[in-house]
Amino acid sequence: MGMILGFRLARREQLSSLLASPEQIFDFLDDDTDEEDAGSEDMLDLDKAWHGLHFLLTGTDWGGKPPLNFIVAGGEAIGDEDVGYGPARAFTPEQLAELSRALDAISSDALRQRFDPAKMMELDIYPSIWDRDPADDDTLGYVLDYFEMLKPFLRKGAEQGLGLIAYMS
Repeated sequence: MGMILGFRLARREQLSSLLASPEQIFDFLDDDTDEEDAGSEDMLDLDKAWHGLHFLLTGTDWGGKPPLNFIVAGGEAIGDEDVGYGPARAFTPEQLAELSRALDAISSDALRQRFDPAKMMELDIYPSIWDRDPADDDTLGYVLDYFEMLKPFLRKGAEQGLGLIAYMS
């Protein structure tokens, strides 16, 4: 299966509750009956494109400056509950609004110009597929498709005044 990064929108009171009682994170991430149509609308996973997208946003493997390093850093750890690969991280509604504005200012074309397969392989950007022949496997297109799903997802959450949970499973 591999490492998959997921995002879930959350109301401010849900974030507070999770930070106060981190063991609730498992039920929260498993519960898609919270609202009538919760399902896919309040959740988004970046599949295995997360690390490639982090690289395109920050130019680094695990670093970068906030808010653009939010895929691998930032937010507040929800206790030390391991949800797959470490604890989930909570971003406040204000932080989500900042993330959304930052990503809205970046185009897919700008990210396309930052694509550096050799550097991505050298930095061991997960999954190590970046040197594949684009004719056989459009790895850049794969990452940009997720970027184009992420922007409206974050924008919708920000417009609704919601926060964000990031988790790796």
